[in-house]
Amino acid sequence: MKLIHTADWQLGKPYGRFTPDLRAALTDARFEAIDTIGRAATEHGARHVLVAGDIFDTEGPEDRTIVQAVTRMERHPCRWWLLPGNHDFARNGGLWDRVRAKTGTATGTDSKITILATAEPHELEDGVWLLPAPLTHRHNLDDPTEAFDTTETPGARLRIGLAHGSIRNFSSHGETNNQIPPDRARRANLDYLALGDWHGVLRIDARTWYAGTPETDRFQNNDSGHALLVDVTPGAEPDITSFRTGRFHWLIRDWTVSDAAAFSADCAALLAEINAPDTLLQLTLAGITDLSDRVAILTQIESDLVHRLRFLDLRADDLVGRPTENDLASLDVEGTLGIAAHKLNALSQSDRPEARIARRALERLLVEYNREDQA
Repeated sequence: MKLIHTADWQLGKPYGRFTPDLRAALTDARFEAIDTIGRAATEHGARHVLVAGDIFDTEGPEDRTIVQAVTRMERHPCRWWLLPGNHDFARNGGLWDRVRAKTGTATGTDSKITILATAEPHELEDGVWLLPAPLTHRHNLDDPTEAFDTTETPGARLRIGLAHGSIRNFSSHGETNNQIPPDRARRANLDYLALGDWHGVLRIDARTWYAGTPETDRFQNNDSGHALLVDVTPGAEPDITSFRTGRFHWLIRDWTVSDAAAFSADCAALLAEINAPDTLLQLTLAGITDLSDRVAILTQIESDLVHRLRFLDLRADDLVGRPTENDLASLDVEGTLGIAAHKLNALSQSDRPEARIARRALERLLVEYNREDQA
């Protein structure tokens, strides 16, 4: 049987660090990912889509967020199985009652959407059982999948688990919430265990996978922006195929720069391999260049590169501009300006904590002096 495994839609994510127009575009892209998944289900003959938690970013999303999610799912012929995660955990009178009110279940009609708010197993098709492990609290130190081992599934030819939690401790300190043992699929005799929480595609073992978020939401090299097509056969390892669902690419690049010409070549190579309007770039520059080259590099970034990309997060503190003899000669004038230039140059080459600030001040002094001279 074929199914699609996805997770961590985080609908309603605020993206507070960005401009309003970019926030709107990122928000819409998360809804568009639902349609991408629905079309893929139809194309590949997958009748069921399993969403392993954190469908919504909070337990109190706006009505528009809920309606957009429901209507986009319902226009595709597949069935959607939604598991509450730690961001949208299940509780009486909470988010999931609001979601039900927007689906056909509220009027007694059959809905394509099933909310898995309890740990009750569901028979998806004849002999194909889904074992859900919904979260009822945001933070819980108990294993949400422990009951899988003893859950009865009469006449099962396939047992599929659906859970949200950490098999690896993805945080850097403290206890891990909702921890799941790495061998749960073996212990519970599962043919496949679909997990959510980690935002990139991650294989734990042949039968246990994280699908990641379908639309990347941060700068992190974790293979996000995908969903998984899963072909499950009794008695065999499942066949897993990752497919692209995300619109935006969040890239991290660290460049060591020698001069302005080399930087221009790096930019040209990058722009040739990406779709710049759909790319968010975190760019870190390091190296030692002539001061005039550093100014040229930053000018190219500010006047060209930043306007080509959807967003640029520039980190250039470690790109050091050393003044040449010509640079210093242009500042070798009498009076306060000359005195300041010599003091800043001496300080910039020292080991004192203020050296970095002195380099930036000397750079600014040169830029402003040349500007006035040209005027």
